Amino acid sequence: MEDTDESVLIERARHEPEAFGELYRRYVTRIYRYHYRHLGNHVEAEDLTSRTFFQALRAIHRYQPQGGTFQAWLFRIAHNLMANFYRDQSRHPGVGLDVVTVTPSLEMSLSDRIERAEDAQKLLAALEVLPEERKTLILLKFVEQLSNAEIAVVLGKTEGAIKALYNRTLVSLRRALAEGEHHAKTYRG
Repeated sequence: MEDTDESVLIERARHEPEAFGELYRRYVTRIYRYHYRHLGNHVEAEDLTSRTFFQALRAIHRYQPQGGTFQAWLFRIAHNLMANFYRDQSRHPGVGLDVVTVTPSLEMSLSDRIERAEDAQKLLAALEVLPEERKTLILLKFVEQLSNAEIAVVLGKTEGAIKALYNRTLVSLRRALAEGEHHAKTYRG
């Protein structure tokens, strides 16, 4: 997708609903996947995806490319809706179990497959205890593959703050995984 094509499409979408429909088609899967990975519930994810695009349609006349990419702007809307959802529902969010997909190779031995599945479960458990902002960072970075600049727009932070948060998050995950391994060895040994 070329930036010039998208900028023309965005400009058209300010006046033509059909052009916004094309933007919707380009991004709906990624926005839905973002919501679903946070919620683990198809109905709620579909609802928040619809609301994300409804708000984007209502606010497209205010979108300025200097503030970041259109994709980052959409994820910012999705992120804000997610935060409001959790606040309104008074729930503690969880990362869906499909955040880490384990696809073992056919050549892998059974013991290697079991070890890989156990590693994935350990990672999911470590992700589960992260604060919401750090879970969002991991999802945007590794699942949605957004750049640090785009994540900064989504989370309303500077790119430097995102880099620092990313480093702290990785340190926390490493520590949690190491502690989990230490506890497992203590109970086995």
